[in-house]
Amino acid sequence: MESLNLPGFAYKVKQVNGKPHIFDIIRRKFVSLTPEEWVRQHFIHLLITHYGYPKSLFAVETGMQYNTLAKRTDIMILSGNALPFLLVECKAPFVSVTDATFAQIGRYNFTLQPQYLAVTNGLNHYCFQAINGQIHFMDDFPKYRDFNPLT
Repeated sequence: MESLNLPGFAYKVKQVNGKPHIFDIIRRKFVSLTPEEWVRQHFIHLLITHYGYPKSLFAVETGMQYNTLAKRTDIMILSGNALPFLLVECKAPFVSVTDATFAQIGRYNFTLQPQYLAVTNGLNHYCFQAINGQIHFMDDFPKYRDFNPLT
């Protein structure tokens, strides 16, 4: 898999029907190792090891409704009362982060209304808050210790 602009981690890969699968510590199972999954797994480990988020607050590839469309969120960190706190949209490294990517996570924001949103393709990462229709980009991702998990 491609080298990313994210810290490495100890991962487990196995072949299933001749295709690589990587172990997801959140879903507790092996999942197909696509380029997007490679980014997702790196970002999950970044949030756990560098930002201190407990695994128990993660939801990965969770279904949601946007108007009449069924959508899936890549990574969602929940607050202590199960409300979205941080929503992360992952793209494969060869997919550029464009206005369309921000529009996609904006639609999810409209439905889920997390405090923070992030977009990554494993090479470029953006974190921001959407407050009263305004986007406020951040220099870094929020650390677990910096938010009240019960709100």
